[in-house]
Amino acid sequence: MGSGGKAGGTPAPRPRGLVYAVVTVIVLSCCPLAAAGSEPPKLVVVLPPHGSDGVPGILQINRAIHSTFASDTPVDDSKWHIVEAVSHCLVQAVLIAGLLVQRVRRRRAVDALGESESRFRRMADAAPILIWTSGPDKGCTFLNRAWQEFTGRPLEGELGDGWAEGVHSDDLPRCLEVYATHFDARVPFEMAYRLRRHDGEYRWVTDRGVPRLSPDGEFAGYVGTCADITERKRAEDGLRESRQETRLLTGRLLEAQEVERRRIARELHDDLNQRLALLALELDTLSQVPPTSAAEIADRMQELSARVKDLSSAVHDLSHRLHPSKLEQLGLVAALGGLCRELTQSHGLEVKFTHHQGPGVMPPDSVLCLYRIAQEALQNVVKHSGSRHAAVELSGTADEVRLRVIDDGVGFEPGSAVGNDGLGLISMRERLLLVGGEITIDSRPLGGTRIDVRVPVTAQAT
Repeated sequence: MGSGGKAGGTPAPRPRGLVYAVVTVIVLSCCPLAAAGSEPPKLVVVLPPHGSDGVPGILQINRAIHSTFASDTPVDDSKWHIVEAVSHCLVQAVLIAGLLVQRVRRRRAVDALGESESRFRRMADAAPILIWTSGPDKGCTFLNRAWQEFTGRPLEGELGDGWAEGVHSDDLPRCLEVYATHFDARVPFEMAYRLRRHDGEYRWVTDRGVPRLSPDGEFAGYVGTCADITERKRAEDGLRESRQETRLLTGRLLEAQEVERRRIARELHDDLNQRLALLALELDTLSQVPPTSAAEIADRMQELSARVKDLSSAVHDLSHRLHPSKLEQLGLVAALGGLCRELTQSHGLEVKFTHHQGPGVMPPDSVLCLYRIAQEALQNVVKHSGSRHAAVELSGTADEVRLRVIDDGVGFEPGSAVGNDGLGLISMRERLLLVGGEITIDSRPLGGTRIDVRVPVTAQAT
């Protein structure tokens, strides 16, 4: 069997292509079968080589079929036209059916995507954190209800690049650079910046964004969340400042210890040691050249006794400056009263001391803390304020003790004092931290200074 036609010179069908051959097979297969007992039909499709001019498929049907196709009579062109028309209809029907199926699937995918997007937006609006999404063009496409309530701006004003209007001007360039760089690289990012709240206050937020993909795997933009970290930021800044102050305090305390040691050494050497050496010399002279009369002996003994008493008083003053024994013996009220009188006598500073409902039983650490703060504050009045008048007030309740030191001197800026010569203020705060107390400093240049201290009666170290 060749490609020119059937045996016996029968003219071959007109070439119609492989599709028509297949459709012909389908049509011919639907013809009535031969009488019972015929051999089962056998269908063979032989395709010529690519580019051949023969019929694409030579159909060899070995079965009994309708009389029109049972003989070797050639199939006329009219029947092939019918086959061609039927094949066109079938192909068009298949194509239309495929398009309808594809359209239904696409509609279902779009509906599913819309439902998924709707569920996401409902969940995002119910979330307590700020949620946003952006498209492939980097523009913002969605902001949840929490974001709108936080900024107090309508959604239309925040979409696109509108959200950037609420970012602090100092943080905006860095924020946009981080966003654009990671967006172009399609990688997650995290950054912190200040965002304006509806009341005008700038709050620190941490922004985390990740790429998002469409159902077919294409890049669809970013989705991200923002959380308010202002309190954490303040705590971190406070901890950082506290560490800096602690380092500063440690260095200055070491320096103060060396200064105090030198002062004590000078007092011991220049004052007490010289006076003791002079007393020892006079005793040696007295032993070598004793007085001749009892009256002269009595006079010399009284003179030496007075010197010994002066030495004892000097040693007492020195020990009192190192640790006030009145605190343990007489209590806080008496010790503060004595401190005010000593400053009035030694420096001419008129200090008025008043107390109301003095504190009851207090831990020794709290008592020493209040005394040292009052001592440091009054010494600052003497050294820096230029004031000739000051007041110390002590009051207490069942829960806490309050101490106030006031002067009408030159005043200062509390913030600048810490960085310059504010060792006394730093030590006050550190002492109060140990007993759970608080301090408030109210001062301004040429406006005097007021220091308020509160210490719990049952304070414990914190």
